[in-house]
Amino acid sequence: MVTDSIGAAPPPWIVAQTRQLLAQRGHAWLLHGPSGLGQYALAMALARAWLCEQVGPDGACGVCGSCHAIEVRTHADLCVLMPEIQMLELAWPLSEKAQSDIDDKKRKASKEIRVEAMRDAVEFSQRTSARGRGKVILVFPAEQMNAISANALLKTLEEPAGDVKFVLASESAHQLLPTIRSRCLGHSMRWPDLQTSQTWMQSQGIAAAQALLLLQATGGRPEDAIMYAASGRDPLAWSALPKAMARGDVAFVKEWTAPQIIDALHKLCHDLMAHQMGAKPRFFNAVDLCGPVPFSALSGWGKALAEAMRTMDHPFNNGLMQEALVGQAKTALNSHH
Repeated sequence: MVTDSIGAAPPPWIVAQTRQLLAQRGHAWLLHGPSGLGQYALAMALARAWLCEQVGPDGACGVCGSCHAIEVRTHADLCVLMPEIQMLELAWPLSEKAQSDIDDKKRKASKEIRVEAMRDAVEFSQRTSARGRGKVILVFPAEQMNAISANALLKTLEEPAGDVKFVLASESAHQLLPTIRSRCLGHSMRWPDLQTSQTWMQSQGIAAAQALLLLQATGGRPEDAIMYAASGRDPLAWSALPKAMARGDVAFVKEWTAPQIIDALHKLCHDLMAHQMGAKPRFFNAVDLCGPVPFSALSGWGKALAEAMRTMDHPFNNGLMQEALVGQAKTALNSHH
């Protein structure tokens, strides 16, 4: 999931990157880096700026007709390609056929970028610009294109018709076709420093101490930290997680979804491995970790978590899944006894 930033003032590190990219020439950008660094926010900032009627060095003006049309999702020169699940989450309109198929329960909203949507985008790229400032195709997360969609995009990227710019944003750029990566100018997303992230989170209404805990729990990724805050989980409980898992306390994660539990256990496993190697833990304080845990146990647990990650979106009984995950964690964490 990703938070939307349309209409809201973007964080300072997104503004700085927008300014940098607007000062460079290029018709196709690939914004890449791990989740939580604002790929979607930066892609939207570029799209708004490219189509803005009064663009400045920092990006779009936010008040012209073009900026308003993007805010209300009706800009004729912006084509947004996302999995339908994310389109619906972020209130982007689907094509009439896709919307009616989903409404009539003929199929579920897709989790990948569909070939039909890509074909519509190719057709869009060949049209004349409606507002006279060129056209933009935004693809996010770009790694959700399947092979057919990616190949359809590749042809358009190689020989763009008329004045069309592309911005692809990805949280797993290594999954993209090398030919797509080579057709784009790459931009590695910047990690904001802790102080900047904390100040920004405070401006979003999160208390300073809580912001620090949330940033630690998400490895310093401010967007992920904001999503953690919105999930309703208590950030103060984060430091108690390792000991709770060692006790096999299922009630501790009762309100958590399977993806949230798997994510937290992955982080705990990572930090225990780092700690064993003499490195500084990243997501927890060393004092809160259980240990020492044999490396073989951690390695086996990490593999089991990777396996669980592959099936977490399939229908299952959430209570049983919680028990299984906490049981695995307890076994691994107590294997030194």
